[in-house]
Parts: sequence; structure tokens; C-alpha cells
Amino acid sequence: MTLLQTVKKSIMKRFIKNILFVAMFFVTNGTAAAQTIGQIYKAAGSPVNPKVTISWNRYNDHAGITDILKKIVKAYPGLAKLESIGKSYEGRDLWCIAITDYSKGEASKKPAMYIDGNIHSNETQGSEFAMYTAWYLTENFNDNNFIKELLGDKIIYIVPTINPDARDNFFKQPNNPNSPRSGTLPVDNDMDGLLDEDGYDDLDKDGNIVQMRRRNLNGRFKVDPTNSNRMIAVGADEKGDYELLGLEGIDNDGDGQVNEDGAQFEYDPNRDWGWGWQPNNIQNGAYKYPFSLPENRAVMEFVMKHPNIAAGQSFHNAGGMILRGPGGAEDVGTYNATDVQVYDVLGKKGEEIIPGYKYLVVYKDLYSAYGGELDWFYGGRGIFTFSNELWTPYLMFNSDATRDNNDETTFRFDRYLLFKDAFVEWHPYDHPQYGKIEIGGFKKNFTRMHPGFLLESDAHRNMAFTIYHAYHTPKLEIDTIMEKDLGDGLKEITAVIGNKRLIPTHSSQDLKYKIERPDYISLSGAKVIAGMTVDNRNSATTVEQKNEPQTIEVENIPGLGHVTVRWIIQGNTKYIIAVDSRKGGMVSR
Repeated sequence: MTLLQTVKKSIMKRFIKNILFVAMFFVTNGTAAAQTIGQIYKAAGSPVNPKVTISWNRYNDHAGITDILKKIVKAYPGLAKLESIGKSYEGRDLWCIAITDYSKGEASKKPAMYIDGNIHSNETQGSEFAMYTAWYLTENFNDNNFIKELLGDKIIYIVPTINPDARDNFFKQPNNPNSPRSGTLPVDNDMDGLLDEDGYDDLDKDGNIVQMRRRNLNGRFKVDPTNSNRMIAVGADEKGDYELLGLEGIDNDGDGQVNEDGAQFEYDPNRDWGWGWQPNNIQNGAYKYPFSLPENRAVMEFVMKHPNIAAGQSFHNAGGMILRGPGGAEDVGTYNATDVQVYDVLGKKGEEIIPGYKYLVVYKDLYSAYGGELDWFYGGRGIFTFSNELWTPYLMFNSDATRDNNDETTFRFDRYLLFKDAFVEWHPYDHPQYGKIEIGGFKKNFTRMHPGFLLESDAHRNMAFTIYHAYHTPKLEIDTIMEKDLGDGLKEITAVIGNKRLIPTHSSQDLKYKIERPDYISLSGAKVIAGMTVDNRNSATTVEQKNEPQTIEVENIPGLGHVTVRWIIQGNTKYIIAVDSRKGGMVSR
């Protein structure tokens, strides 16, 4: 071997060694190498090695939601299907992900749970909670027998955001925690004949609309001596150091109010539904007519096309509440006592599952609200529906706390658990109208929204409540079949059909307005001479159905109850008994 060859060989060895070192570095230290299953020990109740890895400690815009849903469907094609149920005003897809075991039964015939979130632009975490539900069910299906059975029996329709335009506006435009409530459908907010021409003035361009304060020796506020960020109102005999000037902004028209006086009219998507709807002069926030907003109309059309929906859940924020209707006192009679018993069982279980949340009735415990989604789902479609107001100050220190954003507890939580990340420190600004002022306050991603470390925990608890609700949609079984020989080639066939869950196949509201067709219980394969329902098996009281006796119409199969039907058939042939219920599914024997 020549000297040149020796040198070349030595260089090549070192080159290969360096390449291997770099490769090993990235494998052991870089993002290219995921943990192996052997390195992981499962925590109870969580997927140990998810196919779709998602961080549930942050929020997603519409593009992020789209990406997550598509990843879930790609990873679990046998459990998840994705469709757009319509378009928003600005043309964004309203995605619905349907979760069930598609290998078992006809999906559209299974009892269904409907879940949505983010009807208001600033009520964002409902989307993450809804997506967490889809993710959790698919990722745990193979390892959890309860979920496997649930998805064999039920289908869950999830629409993470029904206001995607306003969601993106809230994230990407200057806003405060309470704005905007509506979507981006243009309205003349300040009644000057122009549509949405103004908006918020983000003076320091940080994306947050916070508070303004100005030094004033006769002001009505002073700085908390223990917390320089907190303002305290002074007593009647005290003099303060500051005056509060309201939200960050500019008086554009010289009338003494910033940001063009606020919204003289801002429509509310949760006042647009076709039950108890009232015009804006009665119900502030109502738009033109019921379902005048394209997003709500798309949801309505989806629900109308899916009569199997027996349960509903809408995620809002904030306050830690599990709400049921009615929204208005005038509608109290709509909620029949039998249905209220079902609501009460579910709602009380929700209080146990989600500590700090309270089960409440909208009109009685909060205020009157007309044209709400909650009331249309139940009043218009007979669907047992809740609206959870997500996030409660209870979660800050696992104890009762005020909702006042200026409360000392809120500042302590920001200081000790968020390390002052939720507050914009007061800082000077030369205002073109007010002169030297200071700007500061809580950011828009706090007070109504979960901080990251609590997002997944509360998502899981709220998901568990909706799964409990979905579990209690009807589950029908043919409990008993009895035969009696009547002679002359005739037989009496009696069948007992049971509902093993809490929710009936028809709510009392459904029965009152005949919203959905009756349940059908049929006998096929034999000649049916007569068919009847049995009111009392002990006394043999029956009601004959003279038309089409082979298919008996039953108005309802009660929750945790049963119905009994009977046929007289001719011959000794084999037969099949089948139950077909829009909200209870199909079963045969």
C-alpha cells in the first residue's frame, strides 16, 4: 500500500467515524428519535403510545384544528370520519369528526351524541375540549374495553368550532378577554353608516387590548401597596393617585369615548336559534331572524339530517357551570318533570366528575336568554342537551374564589403559578389625547381561558362528563321472547323490549310535538294475524294495532324501563323480532 493510499484510508475512517458520531448524537439527543414503548410506563387513564401526538396545553387556530382532525382520521380510519357540514361567512369549513366503531353496525343508525364548541369567538377552549374527546376515544379504543363497547354502540359527532372566523379574529387581531363575542359578519357597530370600519386601537402593538390609567391626585384609585399591578378603589374620604381611563384605545370621533363607543350592536350567535327567538329590541344580540347566521344554519341542517342524535353538549366559557334550559321563565313548562329527572341525574353526576362546577338552570340561576342553542336542541328537537361554561377560579387553588379579575387571588395565581406571564406590566405611553398615561392589565389569553397546565386536566374531566352523557343514550335489548300455543296452528308471541340506559327513546318534548316517528317493533318470517301492545302483563291488558300488525308502533321506550308487545301468528315457522328506533338504534333477535 502506497503512502497516498494509506493517507486516503485514514481520512476515510475518520470521516465515517465522524458521520456515525453525528448520527448517534441526533438519535440520542435530537427530535428524530422518539421514545420506544419499552421506555414508557403507562399512566392510568391515558394512552401510553398515541399515534397522534398532540400537546393539549395550547390553543389552535382554524388551520391547526383542521390539521389535528385530519391526523386523527388518517391514524384511525376505522374509527373516525371527517366531513365539512358547511362554510362560515368567510368560507372556512365547519368540520365534523364522527367517532364510532365503523365495523359494527350501521353508523347512522346508532344512538348519537353531538358536541360542539366556540360559538362565541372569545370562548375558545371548547374547541380543544371537543377535539380532546375525539383524540382520547380513538387513542384508547384498543386498550379500553369500556370505550370499545361505547363506540360499538354509539356514534359521537364533534364540531370543534362553530364560529371559526371569529376564533381566528380573536387570536390574530388585537382584542381583550371579552371581545369580540360575535363572528366577523359585518355590522355597523357605531351607527355611522359604515360596516366594521374601526375596531380596537392597539396602542403599543402587542396584540392585547388592556387598561389605561393616568396619574391624578384626585383620582378614585390607588396602587395596592403589596402589588404594583393591582388597582384599588379608595374610600369616600380618601384621595387616590390614579384615574382609570378604560380600555386601551383612542377617541376616534371626539365624543369622549375610545374605540368608537364600543359596539352599539354586536350580534350574538347564541341568540340566533329557532326556539324562543326574540328580535333585538327584546333580546339583545339577535340578528335578522332565526338561523340567519350561516354557521348556525349549517348546524341546524346537520342535526335535522341526523335524527339519531339523542344527546347534546355545547362548550362555552367561563364560570364553571353545567347549564340546562330553559333560557326563559316563559319556557318552564317545556321541561316536563320526567325529563327534568333525567337532567338532574346527569347534571349532579357532572358536579362529581368536574370539581368546582355547579349544575344550574339558565333562567333561574343566571338570567333570561332567548333564541339559544341549548333551548333549540331540546325544545325544537327533543335532545337532552347541556352547555358547560368552562374555566372556574376554583381551579386556581382548588378552592372557592371570586370571578373578579382584579381580585387578589387572581394576582397570586398569576404570580406563583404563571410567573407573571398573564399580566401586561404597567408601562408608560404618550397618548395623543390623554397625554402621559400607563397601559397594563391581564392579557386576552387569561381570565376566561385556561392556562396551559390546566387545559388538559379540565378537558379530560369535561370529556368524561360528555362520555357519561353519551353512555346513557338509549341502549335497547330484546330481553324476553315468550311463546304460547293457542291451538289450530296459532301461536301467541310476546316480546319484552328493555332500555338499559337513562335516556328514553323519546323525550317528553319529542312526544308532545311528535318531533320524531314512533319506535317500530316488528315480527317477520311468519304470517301475523294480529299485533298489539301490552299495557299490563299481569292483567293481560292490550291495545290492538289493526293496521300493519306485523310492525307495532310504540311511542316511547322509557329510560331504565321496558315495553311489551304481542303478536298472534299462524304456523310453526321461524321468525325474527326487530326493533328500529331513531334515537335508540336497531336490534334484532
